[in-house]
Amino acid sequence: MRCPSCSHPDTKVVDSRDLEEEISIRRRRECIKCGYRFTTFERVEMANLVVIKKDKRREPYLREKMEKGILRAAEKRPITSETINELITHIESELRGMSTNELTSKQIGAIVMKHLKKIDKVAYIRYASVYKEFEDLDSLEEELHKLLRQRKEKNPRAI
Repeated sequence: MRCPSCSHPDTKVVDSRDLEEEISIRRRRECIKCGYRFTTFERVEMANLVVIKKDKRREPYLREKMEKGILRAAEKRPITSETINELITHIESELRGMSTNELTSKQIGAIVMKHLKKIDKVAYIRYASVYKEFEDLDSLEEELHKLLRQRKEKNPRAI
């Protein structure tokens, strides 16, 4: 691992911890040359997961693409980057647990929405507006009413 401060090629691991249900490792490193300390993360790569797009093209799954979409939906919302990373990790766990390594973008989007709905309703609506391609205000309003009905069912005293 190259030092981000002085670019020296040798660093030593000072501390190592499992994170996120033991599918990633956090390592504290120290540069042998300048003594600069920094953190790295190692994550299990999702081998051979293929996303089937709407136009039937196939492309490899990229965590960065999912993260970008979720970050866009969660922009200016009170959601920490740690929460988003945990969310993506849970989603990836669910994807790995499926019986196939080829999933449609629609399937992945539905899983993302299911998890986002639990964390932040506004981020969920933002993500859903892209995923579900609301054609007009009526379809958006219908989705909002579904959310409100679900909230009332869970808490009848809610306004």
